Amino acid sequence: MTAAIIDGKAHAAALVDRVRVAVPAFAAARGRMPGLAVVLVGDDPASHVYVRNKLARTATAGMRSIEHRLPSSVAEADLLALVAALNADDAVDGILVQLPLPPHIDSAKVLVAVDPGKDVDGFHPVNAGRLATGLPGLVPCTPSGCLILVKAVAGDLGGADALVVGRSNIVGKPMAALLTAASATVTLAHSRTRDLADHVRRADVVVAAVGVPEVIRGDWLKPEAVVIDVGMNRVANPDGTTRLVGDVAFAEALPVARAITPVPGGVGPMTIACLLRNTLLAAHARAGLPAPVTL
Repeated sequence: MTAAIIDGKAHAAALVDRVRVAVPAFAAARGRMPGLAVVLVGDDPASHVYVRNKLARTATAGMRSIEHRLPSSVAEADLLALVAALNADDAVDGILVQLPLPPHIDSAKVLVAVDPGKDVDGFHPVNAGRLATGLPGLVPCTPSGCLILVKAVAGDLGGADALVVGRSNIVGKPMAALLTAASATVTLAHSRTRDLADHVRRADVVVAAVGVPEVIRGDWLKPEAVVIDVGMNRVANPDGTTRLVGDVAFAEALPVARAITPVPGGVGPMTIACLLRNTLLAAHARAGLPAPVTL
């Protein structure tokens, strides 16, 4: 047996297409397209690539994008003033402040300053609390994309043993909350978990988001497990070049797992697609319109 490769690009394209199809109805009702504002501070190359991809996908979905590029020297007060202006702009439905921010800026203060109704990253404590308590709100994009991919393979997760490796506020904790809401029995592990291999061997679903290259070995996996690899680690090759690997030893997992996401091409495209979905959902909620049933 060889695991099925979960094509994140294909699933993401399908979700973006559903968003694109739903946009005209909002535009007809409100007289404008949904708007996503992206704030990029500094010159981090990876951030620039990521923002460029987000803006391109926003256009593909038929939505308006507003880009604000600020120098790395920008004062925290000036960044907070921009966030406040975007909060007050009725043409802006979603606000994304690209991380990381320069060291002199308090990222937590900036993220909390974003209107929770426009927090399309789902990082605001209000949205985190809503997710934890089962109330509707904007959910972080990467965990949302992971859940879509898991359900595409496994279907109903009721009673399944799910393991999330990594406890970050961005992926691990919200992922555990989403799987719990889907009626899975969830274990949240992390870098200090004792006998991680034993936890992995019991899991029907493994979501790896700990940021350690290939820490999860193939012989740890339960046969027929569904494996979602969120890790994106750059490692050196013997010839001096580098390559991207996940948190799961992919080649070892292939003969064991039922299905697995590749790195790259798995979870990453879903993150951007779910950002666009969040923007459209935020636009509908702000306008008092029901969410599109296709999303």
